Amino acid sequence: MLAPDPKVVRELLTRYATLRIAQAERFSPAAARELEDVGRTLVAMTGASGVHEAVALADALLDQARRAPGRAPGAEGESGLSLAV
Repeated sequence: MLAPDPKVVRELLTRYATLRIAQAERFSPAAARELEDVGRTLVAMTGASGVHEAVALADALLDQARRAPGRAPGAEGESGLSLAV
C-alpha cells in the first residue's frame, strides 16, 4: 500500500478538526456533509475501518513522517501537536 502524502494528510486532519469544532459550536447541514466527506476520505486514505481509527492512523503517519531521517524538526510549519480526536 502506498503511503499518503503527509501534506495532504495534515490538511485533511486540520479540516476534520475545524469542522468538528464548528459542528460542536453550531450545527450546520453543509458542514455536517463536508465533515462526513472528509471523514470518508481519511478512512479511504488510511485503510481504516472507521473515522476514529483513520484519524489515529493519520496522526501516527504524520508522527512517523516527522521522525523520518533527514527531516529537520519543525519543518514545513509543523508544531508537533497531535491532531487525533
